[in-house]
Amino acid sequence: MPGVLEGIRVIDMGHVVAVPAAGATLADWGAEVIKVEPLTGEMYRGLVRAQAMDTPTVNWRFQLLNRNKKCLALDLKQQAGKDILYKLVQTSDIFISNYELSALKNLEMDYETLSKVNPRIVYGVLTGYGKVGPDKDERGFDYAAAWARSGIMHLMAEPDGIPIPQRGGMMDRAVASHVVGGVLAALLHREKTGKGQEVEFSLYQTGVWTLAEDMQVALATGVELGRHDRAKAGNPLWNNYHARDDRWFWLAMLQSDLSWPDLCLAMDKPELQMDPRFNISRVRAENCEELISIMDNVFDTKNRNEWEEIFRKHNVIYGRVDTPLEVIDDPQAKANDFFPTIDHPVAGESRLVATPVKFPQNPPSTMEPAPEVGQHTEEILLELGYTWDDIGQLNEQGVIL
Repeated sequence: MPGVLEGIRVIDMGHVVAVPAAGATLADWGAEVIKVEPLTGEMYRGLVRAQAMDTPTVNWRFQLLNRNKKCLALDLKQQAGKDILYKLVQTSDIFISNYELSALKNLEMDYETLSKVNPRIVYGVLTGYGKVGPDKDERGFDYAAAWARSGIMHLMAEPDGIPIPQRGGMMDRAVASHVVGGVLAALLHREKTGKGQEVEFSLYQTGVWTLAEDMQVALATGVELGRHDRAKAGNPLWNNYHARDDRWFWLAMLQSDLSWPDLCLAMDKPELQMDPRFNISRVRAENCEELISIMDNVFDTKNRNEWEEIFRKHNVIYGRVDTPLEVIDDPQAKANDFFPTIDHPVAGESRLVATPVKFPQNPPSTMEPAPEVGQHTEEILLELGYTWDDIGQLNEQGVIL
């Protein structure tokens, strides 16, 4: 069955994580996504080591971000390479890139140029810090621009703690969701008006939006919300706790007065419900350290799986703190097809992480592995009207791979 974006052609001139992740999402949803790379391949193909782990024979990080795509390898420093891409732009709907603005300008792949080639093109460009301002030319991976600069790194640390790093590409994938939404909104506008347009995204602003609640408080009051201190959590029912087996869970009861009686029953501490130190949210906040100490002692009496059974019985809202190895074998994740399989030419049947949007009436087709560098170059050029003689000459000239 065709995907919801069948018939839409996307040029993905991205590298590393953010734009490739957006391209993977569009490809999962049925768009024809053509990844344009230099003849040597984009830098993420050559990833040797990340987060204390050597890259295995199959670069699964690259596979994750580039499945379901075709690959066109071009030397865009040669005019013949530019001309090929211009022909592709003429038949495409969306162009997305996270190359530096100066590189796009030098390669003549900026919006001003491509909009003359195809006035209907939707052009999405991702920068580190935005297209204007004193830092517009600064480079920034998601660690720097979206995590550190935005304030998230500062607030995620424990009080007086060292600012903590994020996980690989975490904010890049958040940015990718905005890229997908933005270019599809512009595509819808084009269908109404016939006009393409440029759509701008930045890692920095996405980080600020992700932290919008804290930012809005700062804007409105001039006060910075503090870091989370579990021993002094103002709402002890919105806090993390560990069980006897040293496994953690998070209590997530924002409406604490509504949930307090159920939690007291779950802890087998009915006497706490009407205790004047804890009976309403205001006094629980005033006496939070004492209550958290009591709760710590209670939760240390049973293993986490025992508490999970009790929580479900007493309508306690919680989340267990699982490891990635536990998540990939979680029956709930499996039931919702979080990890569809691909038939990889080297690794055989393997699982990849699915994008988190489902279209039950238009489910995705079989997932395909990421392409090799230039795997579809000849196929794409033939479709654009080049002959085999043309392709041979372009190959000899080092324009294509």
